[in-house]
Amino acid sequence: MPNLTKRGVLAVLTALGVSPALAQTAAAPVRVMLTTALGAITVELAADRAPITTANFLRYVDAKRFDGAAFYRAMKLRPAPPLGLIQGGLRGDPAKTFPPIAHESTRQTGLKHTAGTLSMARYAPGTATSEFFICIGDIPSLDADPTTPGDNLGFAAFGHVVDGMDNALKILAAPVSASGGDGAMRGQMLDPTVAIVTARRAS
Repeated sequence: MPNLTKRGVLAVLTALGVSPALAQTAAAPVRVMLTTALGAITVELAADRAPITTANFLRYVDAKRFDGAAFYRAMKLRPAPPLGLIQGGLRGDPAKTFPPIAHESTRQTGLKHTAGTLSMARYAPGTATSEFFICIGDIPSLDADPTTPGDNLGFAAFGHVVDGMDNALKILAAPVSASGGDGAMRGQMLDPTVAIVTARRAS
């Protein structure tokens, strides 16, 4: 949606069921501080490029549904320099999870999965809800790529870390269970998880 006017973005968000007030907020730059058991991480959301995904994340923040959630996954691709991602969210808690959102691919937004990128976890496109991850290092394989097999749409990047990457690195380095997790997540589940104490707007 990078070529839409602000009014056009708001119209699209409202049509998708996002309240006009939240849609207006999502169209302006905003930062969110995630206070975790290992320190704070502040992210800036790309509301202009990924308005749907930004509005969804802010909906969870404003409803305080991330309070008491956790970072529960650390995918460690390389030890030095560190490369991987940390994943957090509600882990499908039906009492706190809002409906899934439309997928905003990196080909649509122009964003990339570089170091510090904030992005949405998903299964099929259009299934993302509360689960998000932060890239530790550049991981271009997470971008949309029509030349690869599968659905080719990658993950929906929608922001980046502006403060607290040192704390994100602490989470990546935290211990994992060798036998925990299924499929691609096997051996990547943090044990113990790292609590998200609060998630609040920082600007």
